[in-house]
Amino acid sequence: MKAFFLKVKKVWKLISFLLLVVITFVYAMFQGGFVSWFLFISFLPFALYAFLIMVYPLKDFEVTRTINQEKYRAGDRLVGTITFRRNAPVPLAFLLVEEVLPDNLLFCQQTKQAKRILFPWFKSTVTIQYALDHLPRGEHTLRGIRLLTGDFLGLIEKERVVEIDRSFLVYPHYVEMTYRQHENKFDQGTTSSRMKMVRDTSMTVGVREYQPGDRFSWIDWKATARRNDIMTKEFEQQQSHDVLLFLDRSQSSSFESAVSYTAALTKAILKYGSQVGLVSVGEDRSIFSMRSGEEQFAEIYYHLAKIQPNGKKDFSKVIEMEIGKFQPTVTFVFLTGKLTKGLAKSLEKLSSRHHHLEVHLTKDEGVRVSREELAYMDQLKRRSIFVKTVYPAKPATDVISEVS
Repeated sequence: MKAFFLKVKKVWKLISFLLLVVITFVYAMFQGGFVSWFLFISFLPFALYAFLIMVYPLKDFEVTRTINQEKYRAGDRLVGTITFRRNAPVPLAFLLVEEVLPDNLLFCQQTKQAKRILFPWFKSTVTIQYALDHLPRGEHTLRGIRLLTGDFLGLIEKERVVEIDRSFLVYPHYVEMTYRQHENKFDQGTTSSRMKMVRDTSMTVGVREYQPGDRFSWIDWKATARRNDIMTKEFEQQQSHDVLLFLDRSQSSSFESAVSYTAALTKAILKYGSQVGLVSVGEDRSIFSMRSGEEQFAEIYYHLAKIQPNGKKDFSKVIEMEIGKFQPTVTFVFLTGKLTKGLAKSLEKLSSRHHHLEVHLTKDEGVRVSREELAYMDQLKRRSIFVKTVYPAKPATDVISEVS
């Protein structure tokens, strides 16, 4: 319907232009005299310019766009540069240029406007810049650039949208956190880490007497022959701490805080040297198995840049379906922006089978935990489930030291 009215408007303006030319000419012919011909001759330059604009093709413009970075973090500034080149030296009294922004970028603060009016006249090359501040996290696509020009009287308008697709990712912003052995702490609070002991059979630190349960392959035959008693190798015990993160992708006012905190927590755990995995279920189902290293962080970070709060299933149901696929010795961390009655009940049931459960409730800066959430937190703590409230946007002020 809108396209139909725009087409009618263009046709009406063209008819109005032709009628004005005809009326002034007829008036000069039949009326005669200085005044009538003066009106016609005075209007004629405007009419000729309007005719020139009408026949001038905006396809003569070659339009290019560049942006200042390939990758962004939430809150960064995008600077776009638009360059126009044309061959025909047709004088343009004005040219409206607009970057057609997608819906998710319309509310960005613009220190340099993405919609500008230029006065190029005979210039063959024109360059402008615009700036979008505080980019939101997500996948964004710049679709095209709109050009609009016309005559002095507004009787003729020419418009063209140059389609230049440019997609880019805005990764979540996160604050560096410290993760250390024994009692592990983050800048937002304290988290007790549960470690499982693993024997490194490649590192022998001594021998001891045989004990029931020792493997046959651990026997040190040379020491056994010397002491005339069965001796087994004693290995260095290493601590490992595997963490599986469950991210709540249901609609929440603090969803962005949950995403930022997930990125920071993943980075901290991997930097410590532990393995980490992620369960992220929305319209899509993404499961990242336990791994360590920078490649694991890059994959999870890329995923966090693209996800949206589009979970159809209740977060508690997602947990119940997915948690059974992992070893119970893993530490399960549930990241959510809202603590509900259903989630609290599901975690209480799971606490009887899984001993390492933690709930990290993320909130935006200045948002307080509701009374209902405080009640659910107390309820979970009585079940020995660790619960904490975090504010990811708050920068780290203290260096957390290792606690024995």
